[in-house]
Amino acid sequence: KDMATTMKVGGAMLLPRQRQGMFKQAAMVCFVGSCAMIAAGAYQSLNSIEDRPFISLLSKADHHGPMQNVPRKAVHTKAVHTADSKVVHLTSTKASTLEDVKAAHVAKKATTMKKADVVHMLKTAHPVIHPVVHSLKLAENGTNGTNGTNATEPEEEAGAEGDEEEEKEEKEEEASGQYVKDAGSATVVTADIYIFVCGAIGFLFAAFLFWQVSCISLETKNSGESEKLVAANKASDEELLVIYNTIQEGARAFLWAEYQICAIFIVVFGLLVFVLVSHTVENGEAMWKWDVGALTALSFVVGGLTSILSGFIGMMVAVYSNARTTVSAKGEGEKGWTESFNCAFRAGGVMGYSLVAISMVVLYVLALIYRDYFSIYDGEERLVDYKNLFECIAGYGLGGSAIAMFGRVGGGIFTKAADVGADLSGKVIGVGGGKKLDEDSPYNPGVIADNVGDNVGDVAGMGSDLFGSFGEASCAAMLIGASCVAVEEAGWTALVFPLFISASGIVVCLIVSFVATDIYLVKKEEDIELSLKIQLFLTSVFMTLVLWPVTEWALPHEMDIHGIPVTPFLCYICIAAGLWGGCAIGFLTEYYTSHTYQPVRDVARASETGAATNIIYGLALGYSSVIWPVIIISFIIFVSFKFAGMYGVALAALGMLSTLATCLAIDVYGPISDNAGGIAEMCEMPASVRDKTDALDAAGNTTAAIGKGFAIGSAALVSLALFGAFVTRASDNMHEDEKLTHKGVNLLSPVVFAFVLFGAMVPYWFSALTMRSVGEAANAMVKNIANQFANIQGLSDCAALDFHERQAYVASGKKLVKPDYEACINIATQASLREMIPPGLLVILTPILVGSLCGVEAVAGLLTGAIVSSVQLAISMSNTGGAWDNAKKYTEKGELNGWFMFRDGTEVDETKFKAAAENGNSGNKCMAQKRYGSTDEAVDIKTWLADIEKSDPARYDKIMNGDEGIKTTDGRMCVYAGKKSAAHAAVVVGDTVGDPLKDTSGPALNIVMKLMAIISVVFADFFMSINHGNGLLWAGDLKGM
Repeated sequence: KDMATTMKVGGAMLLPRQRQGMFKQAAMVCFVGSCAMIAAGAYQSLNSIEDRPFISLLSKADHHGPMQNVPRKAVHTKAVHTADSKVVHLTSTKASTLEDVKAAHVAKKATTMKKADVVHMLKTAHPVIHPVVHSLKLAENGTNGTNGTNATEPEEEAGAEGDEEEEKEEKEEEASGQYVKDAGSATVVTADIYIFVCGAIGFLFAAFLFWQVSCISLETKNSGESEKLVAANKASDEELLVIYNTIQEGARAFLWAEYQICAIFIVVFGLLVFVLVSHTVENGEAMWKWDVGALTALSFVVGGLTSILSGFIGMMVAVYSNARTTVSAKGEGEKGWTESFNCAFRAGGVMGYSLVAISMVVLYVLALIYRDYFSIYDGEERLVDYKNLFECIAGYGLGGSAIAMFGRVGGGIFTKAADVGADLSGKVIGVGGGKKLDEDSPYNPGVIADNVGDNVGDVAGMGSDLFGSFGEASCAAMLIGASCVAVEEAGWTALVFPLFISASGIVVCLIVSFVATDIYLVKKEEDIELSLKIQLFLTSVFMTLVLWPVTEWALPHEMDIHGIPVTPFLCYICIAAGLWGGCAIGFLTEYYTSHTYQPVRDVARASETGAATNIIYGLALGYSSVIWPVIIISFIIFVSFKFAGMYGVALAALGMLSTLATCLAIDVYGPISDNAGGIAEMCEMPASVRDKTDALDAAGNTTAAIGKGFAIGSAALVSLALFGAFVTRASDNMHEDEKLTHKGVNLLSPVVFAFVLFGAMVPYWFSALTMRSVGEAANAMVKNIANQFANIQGLSDCAALDFHERQAYVASGKKLVKPDYEACINIATQASLREMIPPGLLVILTPILVGSLCGVEAVAGLLTGAIVSSVQLAISMSNTGGAWDNAKKYTEKGELNGWFMFRDGTEVDETKFKAAAENGNSGNKCMAQKRYGSTDEAVDIKTWLADIEKSDPARYDKIMNGDEGIKTTDGRMCVYAGKKSAAHAAVVVGDTVGDPLKDTSGPALNIVMKLMAIISVVFADFFMSINHGNGLLWAGDLKGM
């Protein structure tokens, strides 16, 4: 036990009993020298025991035997020739480790050693006594002749052969360390072809999709197909171009401001990574490795810049496509449905395929560059240090996730501050005279900021988020795979197999995408969600078929992952579990957030009694929506962990992300459709156009929720895989009995248990910061909008006019007054950039401070608590907000009409009343009325209400407030529950509360767990260099090397 720690003085490893000074060290050398002379004197008796086997302290360098966990970089085999011409292969180390010393003591106690054993033990026990070995060899030679000068000729020949072998082994020693013999250039060429070809296919297909979107013109033509396509008047088209350009300018302005801050962060934090990661530990000793720190920092910079590029591409494609989707919706009949859907879906595909291709190719090129750096040559033979290679590559995932944090938080604060501000300004401020303003009215000063926010949060933020998931999962899988000898020996193809999963996904997603756009065409509203579900399902089916042969081909037939025997088939099961688990989570998310299904309809119908019950039902839905996704994630973790350890968990995460191109296309489709609906509303286009864009928008809300569920599920698996990579990397520098990969993390350890609770608290702290930021920014925006209506002369009057009244107003020679859109964009931009810093610093600094102060075990507890808490909270928040949003859409469609009884004292059987609504006597169609002032002409409820609003405003107000009932076509008296009604006001409150839940705090929580985990992986060696991994406060219980 007194050998638990060592100290290095003057290049020598000193045992604890030698720490009192060099006098004791010198005394020890004298004592050992005396023992050596006694051993030399007893040589003849030792040499006479011919049947005693020589003792080997270490077996072969493949880690089998009692010293199998000694790091390979410390193990070298040399040949020592004895006087009896027998060659003994002894093992020495660059720097003696505790395992060497302990094994020597055990061997000495267990067996009576021969002369060569003594030589071996002395040689490997301590560097200080290496010179004594030379004396011992001289004594050995002296026993075979007078004064050691008359050695026999055979003995001289044996010694010469031994010298030659020793020289050869010395060369091997220089080429050793963590280095593994390369399996040959063929494996590299194969991987190059597979990844670069698939990446090129992804790039080219993204360019093809962008070309298809760009073929849609925003200008009205006088003849040909475009004349049939465009149904709105020229004034609407001109307005559309103005709005389109304004949204683009606002998006660019925000990205430029955000990326300036991100660039500063990359430089500053990159320097921190460089310094701290360079301070590492080897064989129990802290040291500086500046090259490792520099390469990790370089990976971090590349990952951050790639994340910025991914977000920028998605953002620009989204704002380029939104107006084109609106124009496509002008088409009559089925053609309008097909072309508008295809435009939004193809635009989403541009981001999906380009992001996966870019992230995969950049990561692979970085790995190839680092492979050359960590390679050495012994003649024609290449040896590669894969362990350090992939540890440095982990910085790539850190860079992607760090930028994703700012993109998600900053974009989320921007979009929801604008959304809530625009919504509340219309409902709270209005335009005077009790008249409310629509959220998407062109005279709402916050409407452009709202549309810009849809892109910066749900496109740029989501793109950076899923890019980070891909980078982290790939880095974790390759890092854990590099710790397996069989994977290393199989060569480059097996090591980069995680990238093959994503490369295969590009091709499969590409082929299946034609189903939605060219085979199963969207021809009506009901086809939209079905088409997207078919897309997701078929992609999963074909990926399942493709991944088996790829797995069988790329991986070795037998592997040992931290003591777990693994085969390619078990790895395939892990990937398939993640793939289908992600698909199931997507469908479950749709069930809980789409108004096609009962849960959301129940939330909407709860608004009959006001906003409070609507909120209560929404919260209950969010909590219940956690159950099945968590069960699925738990099952995936159990299966993958059981079959292939943490490597299996990382593969399961990549399996879930294997359909990333399709999932991103579906997800980005949502905000593009939302923008298209907003533009149609602002341009006051015909009702047929707005009906299409509203349907696309409603489906887009569901697909956005599906994307969030998919991102959260994959983040949970990625975080756990990174947790495994952290434990693996930290254990490399632990004593054999203390390795966390063997004994596990003790939950009952005081420091672990304390930080599990602390880690579970971090997501709530983070959510509090982000939600408060949204509230403050929205409050500032509402006040600014109120000031605009009060100070800009004529703005309220113009906002109160409808489309036709404004046309007459312009025709009379008067000029319409427009609000100051840029003021609201600036408020949202400044607030988001200012408020995103505290939550980001909380997530980034927490694991660094905990690891530095309290050690590795504390970080393990911190990550455990954060992962468990974040998953539950993120799913609940995202689904609650999504349900409230679609409950509002369901209400605005008029689907609640016929469900709410008008209570005027007349006795009515409520059971029969609800049964009539359930049997189809509901929606706007059940409230068809005869035109106001006419006895014959039947009109829909919207037209009837518009006539009443103009001719009898007092009655209109009573109907909207629920004080007057409307008779349905089956004779029931119902409360009107469509747009601008009291029920609608209630669901708007729920939607407003849910906005920061589903678009700010909820989605950002998956980055919380991922970012904390990847930071822990990157800084693991730094944590281990501080008091043997116990931190500055010595809070842990780890023992030194």
